[in-house]
Amino acid sequence: MSVVWRKSSRSNSGGNGDCVEVSLGSSTAFVRDSKNKPSTIAVPGWDAFLDAVKRGDLGQV
Repeated sequence: MSVVWRKSSRSNSGGNGDCVEVSLGSSTAFVRDSKNKPSTIAVPGWDAFLDAVKRGDLGQV
């Protein structure tokens, strides 16, 4: 299985090499910082996370 990573448009904006990437499968979302191994999240959990971000529930990061 080939994993295709998408990089956040906000990654590396400070020029410090930080990068957040995501790869979506049919039932799993893989999320990683470019310096670490990926974490696995079930797609329903990923969808709930994105909804919370869009609503502003997570505050300023």
